Amino acid sequence: MEVLRNITYQSANSGKMCEQPLNKSCEFKRKKTEDATPSQAELSRIITDGVTGRRYSRGKVLGKGGFAKCYELVDLQNNKVYAAKIIPHARVSKPHQREKIDREIDLHRALHHKHIVHFYHHFEDKDNIYILLEYCSRRSLAHILKARKVLTEPEVRYFLRQIVSGIRYLHQQEILHRDLKLGNFFVNESMELKVGDFGLATKLEPLGDRRKTICGTPNYLSPEVLNKQGHGCESDVWALGCVMYTMLLGRPPFETTNLKETYKCIREARYSMPSSLSLPAKQLIASMLSKNPENRPTLDDILQHDFIQGFTPERLPSSCCYTIPDFHLSSPAKNFFKRAAAALFGGKKEKAKYYDSLSEYLEMYYIKRHWCFFVGLEDGTMGSVADAVASVLRGCLEKMPEAGEMPKETFTGGFQWVTKWVDYSNKYGFGYQMSNNIVGVLFNNGTHMSLLSDKTIHYYAELGQCTVLSSTDAPEKLASQVTILKYFAHYMEENLMDGGDLTNAIDNCLPNLYLLQWLKSDRALMMLFNNGTFQVNFYHDHTKIILCQQQGDYLLTYINEERVSTTFQLSTLLTYGCSAELRERLDYALNMLLQRCN
Repeated sequence: MEVLRNITYQSANSGKMCEQPLNKSCEFKRKKTEDATPSQAELSRIITDGVTGRRYSRGKVLGKGGFAKCYELVDLQNNKVYAAKIIPHARVSKPHQREKIDREIDLHRALHHKHIVHFYHHFEDKDNIYILLEYCSRRSLAHILKARKVLTEPEVRYFLRQIVSGIRYLHQQEILHRDLKLGNFFVNESMELKVGDFGLATKLEPLGDRRKTICGTPNYLSPEVLNKQGHGCESDVWALGCVMYTMLLGRPPFETTNLKETYKCIREARYSMPSSLSLPAKQLIASMLSKNPENRPTLDDILQHDFIQGFTPERLPSSCCYTIPDFHLSSPAKNFFKRAAAALFGGKKEKAKYYDSLSEYLEMYYIKRHWCFFVGLEDGTMGSVADAVASVLRGCLEKMPEAGEMPKETFTGGFQWVTKWVDYSNKYGFGYQMSNNIVGVLFNNGTHMSLLSDKTIHYYAELGQCTVLSSTDAPEKLASQVTILKYFAHYMEENLMDGGDLTNAIDNCLPNLYLLQWLKSDRALMMLFNNGTFQVNFYHDHTKIILCQQQGDYLLTYINEERVSTTFQLSTLLTYGCSAELRERLDYALNMLLQRCN
């Protein structure tokens, strides 16, 4: 017997979320179900529990299932709102159908966990069975993803931790959910996630006694379930891998144009892994989608994975249901950037410190946790660097007071920045020259080369993995790239002028910068480097902003239309504010970075 559910996903053609029937027989059954289910007009607006005498007002439809519809239900005695699953007796007239509903009720009402939809009460009248559940006003992750298309990695971590917490509790109770998908993860007013819909849930059986039923949602079925080897905890972990993939990329990993091909891909564990995903995200997805169930991580393993250990917001704003959330740390502005810089780059060792308050201690904890991606290039990813820089920039913009002019207090000192650049990405890549005269090229294939003043070449095939070469004796396989690098260097030296009056800094104590990402709009060029240095050049007036770190603080440099530069400590801007023209450019730069983050 196969129990298959419809899946809601994003259509590759229309870009809209759509309901896809599994096959003609399922489509016919669903039509019969809808015909047999009473319409809103046929259901009474006032519903009375014959045993307790409580009266409820039925509101809008929240969702539909195979047997039931879910309505908003308000207790007329205390105005408490419930999500009520209403099942017509006509839909469960056969004994095995009624037994299924009774099993669901018995199983669900015994569950009590922060991340499980709460079961309150059930009753019935001559027409229907009523199951009163916890009301989640933000609906489900499926609705959020429909509005957002994709979620950021911090959001995915936020939701995934709560999902794992709920599923871990179920498994401890020896219960398998068997239908984990975005539509069954509900979100309440406080943006807390609740696992729901236990219509297919069952008790965990020993390996030899497991039911061989194929049940669940097609795109989330595991190979062992399709092969009728039974459903275990590992099958729920597989579904979590599909959920994580879908949140990050907006589509399930095994989605195809027909069910037969989808099942073939699942059985072979064959899916694409876009390069846009961070390395920890790829590793976690790959482990959860291992073809062999024994190779999949446990839920405890997932919670300890590097991806989950990355920056995770303590809470999410409700605005993230339809737009990218603001990830800034809610802390006093005065010493924020200085402490963040110390946590990120180190500095003078301090004696043991007693924090003035618990909130200050927690603030420091979150800063360190948030910025740990930058410590060592081998641990850094493009996504994590971009997310972290965006948080610093946003924190500055939100905490700065309004001001009509620039602060008087400025900073003097040298640092590395891009003085020249050339975009030849239609053929080779993007080239640039730093203020210390190092020339770099980010090639179209994702590799990077830097030509140093001593004529050595630093080659990065992957983040943080540097190979030092001689510019006159490079391996044959890299000879063409070395030639292109030298061409870029010669072209910029002969044809381009420096972009400002900043002192050229050569600091051999700092690791060499190299470009991670660049992005061009119709107004500006954005460049993001491996250590978090962030530069935006505006075309129309040749102004530039550069964000970097030095001497335990973050520095922001503004090069104006006259090519005159002024550098401020961010702590100074937090105290005095800045001119309207600089603030407007910072806003634009942040928006560019957020585009790249997403």
